[in-house]
Amino acid sequence: MDQQEPLVFIVDDDASVRRSLGQLLRSVGLASEPFVSAQEFLEAERPDRPSCLVLDVRMPGMNGMDLQSELAKRGCGIPVIFITGHGDLPMGVRAMKAGAVDFLSKPFNDQDLLDAIHTSLELDRNNRRDARVLAELQRRMETLTPREREVFERVVSGALNKQIAYDLGVGEKTIKVHRGKVMGKMGAESLAHLVRMAQTLGVGADQR
Repeated sequence: MDQQEPLVFIVDDDASVRRSLGQLLRSVGLASEPFVSAQEFLEAERPDRPSCLVLDVRMPGMNGMDLQSELAKRGCGIPVIFITGHGDLPMGVRAMKAGAVDFLSKPFNDQDLLDAIHTSLELDRNNRRDARVLAELQRRMETLTPREREVFERVVSGALNKQIAYDLGVGEKTIKVHRGKVMGKMGAESLAHLVRMAQTLGVGADQR
């Protein structure tokens, strides 16, 4: 199975629900993996691929809201879709405020669930891509010397070479050399490109 093929996790203590959801997902070409409890899901080793979680609210032991909270504590950003036969509006609002993509009451329309799943999978793909981009930019930034880092921060804050030279007590030609090395090491094609990288990294915003 392709490592980038999306996977939908189903956590529901009702076997018939797990089975019917699995069949629904197969009918549209989506792979799924069922779990009978929140604890079983937490203990399972999950493959590194785009995914989302279809989660029942009320289950024996750890309930769906508790699982959502635990995943957040662990830094797991998997998108969550709640399904429930007993939900009420305050519970749904709480789930959405905690980051759930949707909150569907049983019986729900199959297409509504599929739409929420496709939205969640696209969200997870984007989150994964953003995380890869950030990790690569952080790796590049770590190759900068302390002085190059100082120049980087000032350049992306809008300072001119002359200003940077004055701030750092060096010649303007030296700053030009450092600036060139920063552009090369960061893989920036232009100043605007370097500024976008800095924004992603959270660098330079407080240097003005």
